[in-house]
Amino acid sequence: MSIETIICDKSDLIENSGVCALLNDDEQVAIFYLPATEQKVFAIANWDPIGQANVLSRGIIGDIAGEIVVASPLYKQHFSLISGQCLEDESAPVKTYPIALKNDKVVIG
Repeated sequence: MSIETIICDKSDLIENSGVCALLNDDEQVAIFYLPATEQKVFAIANWDPIGQANVLSRGIIGDIAGEIVVASPLYKQHFSLISGQCLEDESAPVKTYPIALKNDKVVIG
């Protein structure tokens, strides 16, 4: 059984964009709010394993062949918001997190 953690309020999110949140005092999570999708919120690690920096929350959201992705602002690799897989380099995935909106709160876990 996993423990849910309230990470922020829905009002802290920016539509069709990402924000960074701190989880467990040392883990940065990139949270993306896409209200036109069924899932609405997505969470992946903020760490770009190729660019070696916490920047993915600042990336550009897009769609490649039906896959919702974020393009790293550093070297432009695309990471799936569903699986965390890097489309250009399968050896460089990022962690994904279970996330949901509950009563205008963003919950991870």
